[in-house]
Amino acid sequence: MFIGRLISTSRATIRSIHISTKLNQAMGIDGNNILAESLKKQGIEYVFGIVGIPVIETSMAFQSVGIKYVGMRNEQAAAYAAQAIGYLTGKPGVCLAVSGPGLLHCIGGMANAQVNCWPLLVIAGSCPEDHEGIGGFQEWLQVESSRLYCKYAVRPPSPKLIPLHVERAVRSACAGRPGVAYLDMPATLLMGEVEEDKVPLDYYTAGPLTLAHPAPELVARAAELLSKAQRPLVVVGKGAAYARAEHAVRALVDSTGIPFLPTPMGKGVVPDESQYCVSTARTQALLQADVILLLGARLNWMLHFGQQPRFAPDVKVIQVDISPEEFHNSIKSEVAVHSDIKPFAEALAQKLASKKFSLQPNNSPWWQALKEKQKKNTEFVEAQANNKSQPLNYYAVFKAVQANIPKDSIIVSEGANTMDIGRGMLLNNQARHRLDAGTFGTMGVGPAFAVAAAMWCRDYAPNKRVVCVEGDSAFGFSGMEIETMFRYKLPVIIIIVNNNGIYSGFDKETMTDIQSSGEIAQCTPPTALTSEVRYEKMMEMFGSSGHLCRTVEEIESAIKAAIQVTDRPSIINILINPQANRKPQTFNWLTESKL
Repeated sequence: MFIGRLISTSRATIRSIHISTKLNQAMGIDGNNILAESLKKQGIEYVFGIVGIPVIETSMAFQSVGIKYVGMRNEQAAAYAAQAIGYLTGKPGVCLAVSGPGLLHCIGGMANAQVNCWPLLVIAGSCPEDHEGIGGFQEWLQVESSRLYCKYAVRPPSPKLIPLHVERAVRSACAGRPGVAYLDMPATLLMGEVEEDKVPLDYYTAGPLTLAHPAPELVARAAELLSKAQRPLVVVGKGAAYARAEHAVRALVDSTGIPFLPTPMGKGVVPDESQYCVSTARTQALLQADVILLLGARLNWMLHFGQQPRFAPDVKVIQVDISPEEFHNSIKSEVAVHSDIKPFAEALAQKLASKKFSLQPNNSPWWQALKEKQKKNTEFVEAQANNKSQPLNYYAVFKAVQANIPKDSIIVSEGANTMDIGRGMLLNNQARHRLDAGTFGTMGVGPAFAVAAAMWCRDYAPNKRVVCVEGDSAFGFSGMEIETMFRYKLPVIIIIVNNNGIYSGFDKETMTDIQSSGEIAQCTPPTALTSEVRYEKMMEMFGSSGHLCRTVEEIESAIKAAIQVTDRPSIINILINPQANRKPQTFNWLTESKL
């Protein structure tokens, strides 16, 4: 009853309780309030989590110092949201979890942030120290379990040392290649009290990190390679987006005329609508380029490891990364530059200008070859997109979505074909305006990323909208986060592209025949989901209504209606051809192993 009363109090009342409690304790301060004050002094703005023993008071302490707390429906989703806010703001978001299973539910999110290189701080309560080893409630080896997924994992040994470890955790999450830090907070540490004047709450606060500048001789070598190339290409990764390097990279591309390809979350660093973007000729650009400049992008599976047959055998790679551990991983780079993207792009642009280098689309054989390929691929896409026959295909759906969503929306996307086809048709002209399954290929991130993006928009860009484009399978992972959106009045536009399955599904009649042909668990195809699920009816749980669409006209009408809603989410459920697929590929989407 006491906990329920506290949760229902206003933020001002919580603050009052916080202050009076400290006074009654003769200037003592407990671990909860030390932790809250320490996070605030390190610039933390947002916490996403699920509370329970022993972190209920912890969450209220966060609110009492002015940190925004967003209660999620699943710890994994809380970890996804916290890392997305870290990417959008450049400061770690915090994921707060309970002990044992609560932390273990976060592991998927921690791994995703670590692989994705996004800053995240996970804080979990844990079993009281005097219960360890004797079967305490939710007892688990939490620091040891987290270490594999973190840059820094520790349990502060005393309340007085919480500020020190908070600072180190925040710094570790941000410095160099961003990643994850974990702080373990046993109940005895959170409730333990010490005299406030003996706690170094003003423990060292890290200032802005100084940008790492490139070695001038490496910039000169890179400029020499590019200026002599017959078929140069720039690949812009999400590292350039995280580095806030968009102005420098745009200036480099615009001044040189070198064609560029964005990686999925590198979209928008240079606008997708730029004349120099060759995404519609991606396969040919990678295959025929003789010099490739990588700006914050890794030669992993998403870029086919830089290897044949997807790349030319004699291609020369200029690799620019904040993390030197990334160099020469799959192929030997011709030039490897340890630098932040912004100062490198600025220095390279100056060097190429001094060489009077220019590769404009009107006077380059390389550009002419790319333009021919772009024209051919665009014609195929347009033919598919203009096909409005029912049931709809992906291309027709995305053409309608792109034409009707607000300009420069933040687009969240996940699902197999939904994400891949949508990447080419849903355009981004601003950096950090696309969030998707990322390097780890994690499904279930969409609604949580959308919650984080909508919170960011509320505070930093109130006129901007978040559009969350989900495959029906992907939405099923964390669809109940729509309740979180309702609770915090987040106007996310959720668009579900529903093909009744994973990759592909079946129509009602075929699915009924399959399920009646024998033992249902043996006959039902593993990729199939229930046909024509009415996901939009989830809105009725909250006294609202969603949209079911089968035609382009219905999609247009639904999006226009959703845009008018500014205090709650909307769901648009679009039923498409269960067997709809993407454009035939020249190569398998995943480069085959050479073993």
